[in-house]
Amino acid sequence: MSVTMVQLTSTVLYSMPAFAACGIRRAPSFPRSYYLRVLGPLALAKFLTTMFSQISIWKVPISYAHTVKATTPLWTAALAWLLFGERQTPGVQGSLLLIAAGVAVASATELHFDAQGMGAALAAAALLSLQHLYSKRVMRDSGAHHLRLLQLLSALALVPLTPIWMVAEASALYSARPAAGWTHAGTLLAADGALAWLQAVAAFSVLSRVSPLAYAVASAAKRAAVVAASLLLLRNPAPPLNLAGMALAGLGVLAYNRAKLRRREEDAHRPLLPV
Repeated sequence: MSVTMVQLTSTVLYSMPAFAACGIRRAPSFPRSYYLRVLGPLALAKFLTTMFSQISIWKVPISYAHTVKATTPLWTAALAWLLFGERQTPGVQGSLLLIAAGVAVASATELHFDAQGMGAALAAAALLSLQHLYSKRVMRDSGAHHLRLLQLLSALALVPLTPIWMVAEASALYSARPAAGWTHAGTLLAADGALAWLQAVAAFSVLSRVSPLAYAVASAAKRAAVVAASLLLLRNPAPPLNLAGMALAGLGVLAYNRAKLRRREEDAHRPLLPV
């Protein structure tokens, strides 16, 4: 919970001088009803996504948590179909199923499997997909700059988190005695907050330029790099079938990219008029 608090607070505080220095336009004045209908639920989704992400890497190895989160494209496609009626081509559907199969194999062979950790990772992936779908619509409908929207949602996400954090962890954190001292722990928290802000800025910048599903697949490719780095640096044990499941999920990402490229080429050669 404290890590989540640091990440959201850092996103709000670091954004203020950075965006002012870069001349990024201010967010539009939203009516109160828009906060209740759209921005409030979006901020709650951001808060819960961050929380579930921390729970997942607390309960299971990072490599497995990010393999499960590679299902984000599957959630994005399913939610886009349920909420907005968007349908995908058979090639895209097949690639999404390949990602799901890879995650299933990795789950079945994970040495440190934990149901709570897997559930938290799945919840984070689903909420992240929902957040991206509606964030994209807010950018399109309101004309808000994507980075100002990121700052606003992070600030609103602190509203439900702050009282919970103060009751649950603030006093315990004040009396805690980290083994390596507060200088070391504080440095790690500060680095985590700065990196979380930079990652969020990069993520919203990409999301503002591509569709939510394309972003989800790009994010799945990013997770493949995280999985490889965690296996090399943290030495998490992984049996061959577990590695095969991770590779299968990565293959699904490549198949998705190929299917979308083929669809784009077909659309480019299709005549504008049916003659």
